[in-house]
Amino acid sequence: MKRKTPLAAAVLAAAMVLTACGGSPTAGVGAPKVDDHAKEVYDEINGLSGEERTDKLVEMAEEEGKLVLYTSNTDMDSLVEAFEKKYDITVEPTRGNSETVLQRLTTEGNSGNVSTDLVETNSGELNILAQEGFLYDYESEYRDAVREDGQLEGWTADRFNAFVVAWNTDKVKSSEIPGEVADFADPKWDGKVALEIGDVDWFAAVSNYYLDQGKSQAEVDKMWTDIAANASVEKGHSTMGDMLAAGKLHVVLSSYSHTVDGLAGEDKAPVTWKRGEEYVAPVVTRPNGAGLMATAKHPAAATLFMDFLLSEGQQYIAEDFRSTAVPQEGDPLEGVETIPVPEGDMLEDYDRWDRAYRELVGG
Repeated sequence: MKRKTPLAAAVLAAAMVLTACGGSPTAGVGAPKVDDHAKEVYDEINGLSGEERTDKLVEMAEEEGKLVLYTSNTDMDSLVEAFEKKYDITVEPTRGNSETVLQRLTTEGNSGNVSTDLVETNSGELNILAQEGFLYDYESEYRDAVREDGQLEGWTADRFNAFVVAWNTDKVKSSEIPGEVADFADPKWDGKVALEIGDVDWFAAVSNYYLDQGKSQAEVDKMWTDIAANASVEKGHSTMGDMLAAGKLHVVLSSYSHTVDGLAGEDKAPVTWKRGEEYVAPVVTRPNGAGLMATAKHPAAATLFMDFLLSEGQQYIAEDFRSTAVPQEGDPLEGVETIPVPEGDMLEDYDRWDRAYRELVGG
């Protein structure tokens, strides 16, 4: 079994605390054994391309007739329906937030009975699952078409979340919104800004952004304590989006762009993250995606869904105001300068960032 990084150990231990029902919270997670049949199918399909691959894969997948999917994406319904309409395959999705998805899989890993064929969730959890041996390599022309920063070890991005500063235009004039996250340290924003309790990866990216600009660590720390003095700390991006739309929050410093765009576009809520073509810097992006389970009982169906997710499925992701992994026209982040979540830091030094976020911000 591969050595756990601090992030893996911390999250897996937390999962065990939540699910062990009296068992040891420090108990390790058993690395799932690669299923021989799944490996055989994956290797066969990975070795094919073009029409030959598609024909063989559809034949094998429809013979399996079923796909079990775990996902933290709340906007998967239309995509799943389109897949079921196109192929004679029944999809059984189980949804939860990213922590719940990881918790469920680690529990199943300990029991030796991982029931899902495919997992679609956030990058942090996927990196852990890949490191712990839950996932199997996926190769295809569709993966090759994904943005380079979305081709990760063990999994492939299907969408990118963008952390943006968003505001309620009835509560705050857009002309009053400053150009940088650091500007919200000004006392005039006291009681008007909100932070999300678990956005450690966003915090790390923004901190590095200002360190790279020449601020000292002490200056960055003071920026955060001053911002925190002005802010409330809330839980859940969807909940915060609803609160922002209702005017219960004025400014959210780490909202998802697709949440804001969805509320403004579908519900006509008075929310935005742009002033014309201007936005608050930095905008932080994080890949989210899917991985094939090494223990899949329906490996062909899982692979076919991956192909669909990265081809026709991208239009359904775009319709939900998300930035797609395969570039599309009308990308909401087109023309926006972004910085990535520091994936390496999150895996290797998560404890330091988590501790700093809690101490400086109250996350």
